[in-house]
Amino acid sequence: MKKTWIWCLLALLPLVSVAWSQTGGDSEKAVAALEQQWLQAQKTNNPDLLAPLLADKVVVTEADGQVSGKAETLATYKKTHWDSAEYTNVKVTVFGDTAIATGGFKGKGTDAKGKAFDVNERWTDTWVKMPSGKWQCVASQASPTKM
Repeated sequence: MKKTWIWCLLALLPLVSVAWSQTGGDSEKAVAALEQQWLQAQKTNNPDLLAPLLADKVVVTEADGQVSGKAETLATYKKTHWDSAEYTNVKVTVFGDTAIATGGFKGKGTDAKGKAFDVNERWTDTWVKMPSGKWQCVASQASPTKM
């Protein structure tokens, strides 16, 4: 009887391991927390909160179609003033060392050129767990919506 239980446990171990790797475990929570840090960077007009989240070679596609890298994105954030910013329906799906985060965004403020804005967008961020163990965003894309 004891041997049967051992064999059953050994047979279940790979299944549990596969299920855990597919759900992402704590990785989903970690990436969701990083998305909240990104939102906090907007709410507090503090690009220094955003800087460590972006990979050096990040590709950011804005809702207007403009594509920029890390330096340009941070420079724009320094000049943008957010009066309000909120996320809705944030979901994170993990695939090994890659995570896809999606959600809605609604924000108001003044852009880098001094023009007022009121936006509703859907966004998708791609995160990669770097060799250091730290998650960083490698691609971000936003599309305008009629929320």
